[in-house]
Amino acid sequence: MCELSIQITGAGGNILAEKSSDDFVNLVFNGEYHPGDSIALTAKPRSFLVIRLDDGMGPSFVYMKQAKYVFPIPFGEKRRPYSPRAFSGQIHLLKARMATDAEISSEKNLARNEYDCHGNACCFPHASANVETRGESVFTARNAIDGNTENHCHGNWPYESWGINCDPDAEIQIDFGRAVQIRKIVLFTRADFPHDNWWTRAELSFSDGTSETVSMTKTDRPQTFSFSKDRITWVKLGRLIKSENDPSPFPALTQIQVFGTEASK
Repeated sequence: MCELSIQITGAGGNILAEKSSDDFVNLVFNGEYHPGDSIALTAKPRSFLVIRLDDGMGPSFVYMKQAKYVFPIPFGEKRRPYSPRAFSGQIHLLKARMATDAEISSEKNLARNEYDCHGNACCFPHASANVETRGESVFTARNAIDGNTENHCHGNWPYESWGINCDPDAEIQIDFGRAVQIRKIVLFTRADFPHDNWWTRAELSFSDGTSETVSMTKTDRPQTFSFSKDRITWVKLGRLIKSENDPSPFPALTQIQVFGTEASK
């Protein structure tokens, strides 16, 4: 029985292309995507995969909590946070494989998932937020875990970010789908100065009920905070305090990285 498959489906539910295997799949789709098309990734629940659902994007190490994940092909306004090369053209190469034991056990950025989207409850990690600026795709939570750390402007790719719509109660949560062990968290705040403001302080809270207050600076460089947290299923960034010395009302987050391993037994 095949445990891994990729399927491309049209707006009407018709299958455009599919491929299945036990441990790895390479699917070539000769055709142009159209609105309503989607990619379905199927795997054994509670499995670790390395996926690349478009050759214009990078690979992501993901945890499949459930058997089937459906990723809608972005069109129109929703294409803005993606490279113009992604999901475009007349031929596409999609890949998925079971992760190796070494990949599973190694330390890595547990927060990265280029293929996250709203409503994702299957393919982890997943980012969600209580506010996203004007509901625009270039300011959604998934942008903060897509692996892109370019932070010198704002708007279309490669300058997508998580925008908080000037809300002092804004918070973003990264769900891992299983228990992990965290060693450090790295934040890239957006640095489109003087358009942007910046945060002087923030709180990182964890699924075990603990929290850490961190001090931040005005910089375009990564800001690293070390912790020792085990058996954590999510981390939340909130209680964001923006600088009162900067007239801009627009602080934002370009990327959050969470480095660690699978939880201890």
